[in-house]
Amino acid sequence: MTTTSTVLTDTAAEAFASIDLSGYDKTQSKLMDERCIVVDENDKAIGALDKKTCHLMANINRGLLHRAFSAFIFRPSDGRLLLQQRATEKITFPDMWTNTCCSHPLEDFEQEKVEKGQVGVRIAASRKLEHELGIPQSQTPINDFQYLTKIHYLAPSNGVWGEHEIDYILFFTGDVTVTPNPNEIRDYRYVSKDELKAMFEDPANSFTPWFKLIARDFLFGWWDELLSPSRLVDGIISAKRLDGLVDGSKVVKMT
Repeated sequence: MTTTSTVLTDTAAEAFASIDLSGYDKTQSKLMDERCIVVDENDKAIGALDKKTCHLMANINRGLLHRAFSAFIFRPSDGRLLLQQRATEKITFPDMWTNTCCSHPLEDFEQEKVEKGQVGVRIAASRKLEHELGIPQSQTPINDFQYLTKIHYLAPSNGVWGEHEIDYILFFTGDVTVTPNPNEIRDYRYVSKDELKAMFEDPANSFTPWFKLIARDFLFGWWDELLSPSRLVDGIISAKRLDGLVDGSKVVKMT
């Protein structure tokens, strides 16, 4: 069986697949130069490669795996979840609805490599929420993100591109100012649990595969816990009250 470690150490025999990005949006193509943190199946960092290399299915099929995060922002007044629809310009999974923000801690930033207390992914989440949704980083203090667990999943996009990630799930409650970056975000909305379920049932909507997996197995149960009266703080919803809800020490493999 090919492992991620084998993929990284055996490049002499076969170079990583590549692709010409000249036919894609220039801004999105430039972002493909950023370097993801390559990990093994236990989330141990073993190297770094650019996003383009990490997201080509030809490389994913050889076992290439990288670290990511999925952030979920809930409005504290009513518990609604902020969703985004990915821009048409996105190279992977364009036009799909997904959770508030999904991206990667980068090898390019020293702080985003810090693993203790999930510091690196928290910093990356705050950075990308500002980049994609225009939410000021002052509104997303890293200590206010509640880490729940991390999932390992593989999902093709269109045959050429895909995702193969160990994805850290972060909940956040706060009133945030949204000013979307049109190159990243086509649309956004706050939804209740019932409204999200109705969106899933509407064939006119498409969703990112990781969001569907998280919703299928975890999201609605965790959402119920978030809204539980026993977890409120002076009547206000707080993601930090979910601390200890899940054993986050293990990687949950999802298919």
